[in-house]
Amino acid sequence: MSEKISPLTTTIAILPEHLANKIAAGEVVQRPESVVKELVENSIDAGANTISIVIKEGGKSLIQISDDGMGMNEEDAVIAFARHATSKIRSYEDLETIRTLGFRGEALASIAAVAHVELKTRRAADEVGTLVRIEGGDVREQSKTSAQPGTTVTVRNLFYNTPARRHFLKSNSTEFKHIYDVVQRVALSHPEIAIEFTSDGERLLDVKATSLEERLKNLYGERHFETLIPIREETELLSLSGFIGKPDFARKSRVDQYLFLNKRFIVNRSINHAIYSGFEHLLEKGNFPFYLVSIELDPRKVDVNVHPSKMEVKFSDEQSIYRLVMSVVRKALGAQDLVPSLEMNGSKSFDSSFTSLRHAALPRYLSPGIDSFAGGRVSPPSTALGTSPEDISLNLDKLFADIPTVPLPAPQAPQQFAHGTRENEAQEGRAIWQLHNKYILSQIRTGLMIVDQHVAHERVLYEHALSSFDNAVPVSQQLLFPQTLQLSAGDFALAKDLIPHLQAIGFELKLFGKNAIVLEGVPTDVKAGTEGSILQDILDEFKNNQHRVKLDARDNVAKSFSCKAAIKAGDKLSDVEMRVLIDQLFATSMPYVCPHGRPVVVKISLTELDRRFMRTS
Repeated sequence: MSEKISPLTTTIAILPEHLANKIAAGEVVQRPESVVKELVENSIDAGANTISIVIKEGGKSLIQISDDGMGMNEEDAVIAFARHATSKIRSYEDLETIRTLGFRGEALASIAAVAHVELKTRRAADEVGTLVRIEGGDVREQSKTSAQPGTTVTVRNLFYNTPARRHFLKSNSTEFKHIYDVVQRVALSHPEIAIEFTSDGERLLDVKATSLEERLKNLYGERHFETLIPIREETELLSLSGFIGKPDFARKSRVDQYLFLNKRFIVNRSINHAIYSGFEHLLEKGNFPFYLVSIELDPRKVDVNVHPSKMEVKFSDEQSIYRLVMSVVRKALGAQDLVPSLEMNGSKSFDSSFTSLRHAALPRYLSPGIDSFAGGRVSPPSTALGTSPEDISLNLDKLFADIPTVPLPAPQAPQQFAHGTRENEAQEGRAIWQLHNKYILSQIRTGLMIVDQHVAHERVLYEHALSSFDNAVPVSQQLLFPQTLQLSAGDFALAKDLIPHLQAIGFELKLFGKNAIVLEGVPTDVKAGTEGSILQDILDEFKNNQHRVKLDARDNVAKSFSCKAAIKAGDKLSDVEMRVLIDQLFATSMPYVCPHGRPVVVKISLTELDRRFMRTS
C-alpha cells in the first residue's frame, strides 16, 4: 500500500520569482529570433522612424536594437522590466481594441530573465538619458547617461543561465536566417520605417522609408517585382491590399508568403487556403506562389491574444474573410488573362498526352474509347467513354481503383531486393513503358514492378552526390554564358556558407557584389535550361529540410540537390532512358526508398493478379 500523506504535509508551493520568470520566458523567448521580434515591435510601437538591428553569432552573443522613438524617463525604464508592465493597455476595453504590436508586458521581463540586458533611453524633452543594466532578472545598475533620443536595448549571452535552452539552439547560420526572416517581415509590413540590419560586422540591409512598391524592389529587385500582380479591395468588413505572384513564377517551397493583419505578421491556414483557392488550377501541384496580403480590420473583430507569439489570431467572421480574399485573388488573376486554354483535336477522342502507355501491347478492353466488357462482348466507342481525356482517365482510374499495392518490406529484410536478385529482376523485364509520364511499369519474373520515376532518379542523384563528397572529385559542366543570380540577403548568406558543399557536387560559382552570385558551371546531372533556377531551388529546399528535421549540412545539400535536379512527374522518357534509370536505381545501396523516405518501387505479384482476376491456374 502507498503511504498516506499527512494532512499537515505541504505539497504545493509557490515558485520563487526568478524561477517563475525563467519558465515564463520560455513561452516568449524561444530563440534569438524571438528577442529580435519583440524588441523591434517595441520600437515600432514607440513611433520609431528608423530602426537598427545588430547581431553577432546568429544573435547568441549579441543582439542590439536601436530606434529613434519616443524614449522613456528613468522611472519607466526600470518599471518596463517588471512582468506585465506595459504602456499599451489599461483596461479590458483596451484589450478588445488592440492596435499596437505588443501589449502583454512580458517581453522585456522574459528577455532579462535569461540574458545580460542593457537599456539606454532618452526622451527628446530630457537633457540626459537613463541606463539600466539587468542580469538574470536582477537590476545591477541604474544611472544617468548621455544618449540620443530614442531607445537602445543590448542583449548579450542569451540563455547563459539556462544551458539546456542554449543547447537546443541551431548553428549560427540557421539562427541568422530566422532573424533575417523577422527583419524582412518588418521591412515589408512597415515600408514607412527605415531599417538597417548588420550581422557579424556586415551590413546586409539598409533601406530608407519608402512605399511598399519601392520596398519590394529594394528587397527582391526590379525583375522579381515585374512578376507581381497588385491586389486591392475595400469593403465595410475590411480593407485588403498587397501583391500576388504570377503562377508561372511560383516556386517549389512556401518561402516569400506574407500575411499581415493590421501590420502584424500572422499565420492563418484559412486565409492561406483562400489565396490558394483563388489561384484555382493555375498552379502546378507542388508549386507555391509569392503573396504579400495586408488586411486592415477593426480590432474588435479579431482576437490576437491567442498565443504569446501573437502570430495566431481568431476572426469573428472567418468565412466572410475567406470568401473575400479568394474573390479578390481570382479577380486580380482574371484581369491578367492567365487562364490556360485546352486545345482538342476534333478527329480524336483523346490527345497525345494520354498515349503514355505507348510501349505496351494493351488488351483490347483497355483500348481508348472502350470502357467495359462482359460475356465476351465489348461496348462500342460510341456508347462507352466520353470524348474528353478527363472522361477516359476517370474511367481507367475507376478500373484500377481496386488493385491493391503490396506494402514494401522493412529495410531490415528487403527480400525482393536481396543482393543478386534485385538486379536480375530489373533485367528480366520483357516490356517497359511509362504511365502518365509519371510511373515506369515493367514485367518482372514474379509479376509487375511499378517505379516512381522522380523518386527513383532522386535516389540515384543522392548517392551520386554523396559519392562526390567522399571522392572529392566533382564533375562540372561549364556554362557557355555564366549566369548572375540576385539573391535575398538571407539566401546569399546561406549560399556563402554552403559554397564548399555546392562545389563538391559540381557547382562552380563566385560571390559577386551585394547578394549576387555568378554561376559558371553546374553538375552534369542538371537538366539543360534549368541552370539559372536550380541553385535557388536548392536553397529553398535546404531551408525546408532544416525546418522539418535536423540534418547535417552536407546531407541536406545532397538531399536538396537530388530533389530539385531529378526528373519530374510529367517528364516524358524514352525507352532507353527508362531502362538506364532502372539500371542505375538497382545499382544504388537502397533502391526501395528515396532520400526522404518515400517508396520508390511497388510490386504486384503474379499471384495477386491471378487472385484479382479469379484465375485458378
